[in-house]
Amino acid sequence: MPAARESLLEAAGAALLARPWPSVRMVDVAATAGVSRQTLYNEFGGKAGLGRALVRREADWYLEGVDRVLRSPAAAAERLASVAEWTVRAARARPLVRALLTGCWDGNLPMPPGQGVRPGVPAPGPGELARAVRDRASATLGPEEGAQHCELAVRLALSYVIAPGEEPGLGELMRLLRLLSEPNRTAAGRSRPG
Repeated sequence: MPAARESLLEAAGAALLARPWPSVRMVDVAATAGVSRQTLYNEFGGKAGLGRALVRREADWYLEGVDRVLRSPAAAAERLASVAEWTVRAARARPLVRALLTGCWDGNLPMPPGQGVRPGVPAPGPGELARAVRDRASATLGPEEGAQHCELAVRLALSYVIAPGEEPGLGELMRLLRLLSEPNRTAAGRSRPG
């Protein structure tokens, strides 16, 4: 029942935004989704299975956003800055995305680190997500530009997630990425001697 599964995941996601995972009740998730509690248990096996599926869904949602940004018609540097901006916005808006990207889990989320979505299909950790973004950028923008610069963009974005400050704008991120990716710059911003 794909429609019931999606409805249940939507309802569980909305419930998680409203309260900590331990307070989310399966009867409420099923009612919000418009299905029976038995349907929920048939789909996910229980609350732990629902939580793991929700974590996997959030990882997929984040990566779909990365793909959407990378496919835009903008210049490569602008797309990479947009990936960084998307990463910051997604992590600030969705606690599960933030946990997936940083590895910082707490008791308010459905899955502690290290547990898989189902046997053989683990939820990605921060390293796996960063590599997935890097590989997507490399495939879209080309190996040289994509891999190195996208990893830099994601790590820069994660610094804003881990140590929150004022949200960076696209222009600021592009400027920083250009400065950091120029091979002939020193930390002081002067050209290296020939």
